[in-house]
Amino acid sequence: MPVISAPAALPRSRHRWVAVAGLLMLSPISAEYLIGYSDSTNRPLELLAGLLILAPLYGTVAVLIREITRRTGRGWPTILLLSAAFGVIQAGLIDQTLFHHEINPDDPDWATQALVTLIPGLGVDAASLLNYVGGHVIWSFAAPIAVIESCAPRIADRRWLGPVGVGVMVALWALGAALIFSDTSADSTAGPAQLIGAAVVAIALIAAAFTVRPARTQSQAKAPSWWLVGGVTGVAWCASQLLPATWVGVAVNVVAMVVLGWLLVRWSRRRGWGRRHVLAAAGSALVVRAGLSFLVEPLGGNVEGMVKYAVNAAMLGGVAVLLLMAAHRLRRQEPSAC
Repeated sequence: MPVISAPAALPRSRHRWVAVAGLLMLSPISAEYLIGYSDSTNRPLELLAGLLILAPLYGTVAVLIREITRRTGRGWPTILLLSAAFGVIQAGLIDQTLFHHEINPDDPDWATQALVTLIPGLGVDAASLLNYVGGHVIWSFAAPIAVIESCAPRIADRRWLGPVGVGVMVALWALGAALIFSDTSADSTAGPAQLIGAAVVAIALIAAAFTVRPARTQSQAKAPSWWLVGGVTGVAWCASQLLPATWVGVAVNVVAMVVLGWLLVRWSRRRGWGRRHVLAAAGSALVVRAGLSFLVEPLGGNVEGMVKYAVNAAMLGGVAVLLLMAAHRLRRQEPSAC
């Protein structure tokens, strides 16, 4: 049984609370707003008001996943597995979108495509499973955690919350989850077996998160340029978003994600791998998400083109500024990094 050292003392309140607030906001923005599908895209005040629900639903989970991982001395495998678990909880138990297949003829074409990848006996669409759960792993939790930690590299490996802070995050998440569940459960078609199955999968992922640990062995090969890491991951994120919702598309998507995961694991064990590489992988995910928003038609189809493109451009510009700030802070913290 590995020995886990006691967590270091909390950093200064101002630094850690700025980091917590940043993650609380970036998580829901990355999850819901960057891609530009919301019918409130042309109403900035409504988007801001939406964060009152989305920050407790997504942001608190991102904060708690990061907090649990850093407190227990674990790494990215734990973050990714916990992200997958909460992705299943969100899409399978809270809003239950995994089991909701009703088509609305008033929505854009991308939201009314026939489900051709339904898994027999489960009532789950494979393409939707990758989109919802995979989307939560990458854009709701993992990428925002990596970017915000890069913005605060001096406290990236330390805990940010005390017991009261953790309790507040849990309470806010429970409140947000209850509001969404009460709003969507009446329209849900999920059966008891499906809900139990989702709960079992989530529990298994959580158990795996506390079993797996990052490898300690390091290769003597040199890590690739962080520009190369960003380019490769960016192509993979783009493909995952643009592949068609068919069995061929699902298969290619799965293979691409497996190959990307294998590459990142190998690269992360090489000499010289650092936070800049992690930022490159996470930052490319945000850039792709914001960039593809220009191709997405918002739900309802009643958003004016110029307003939509202005909001898309503002989101992309905000991502660029945030990533530049994170890279600058990492450069100051790691002046000798590649």
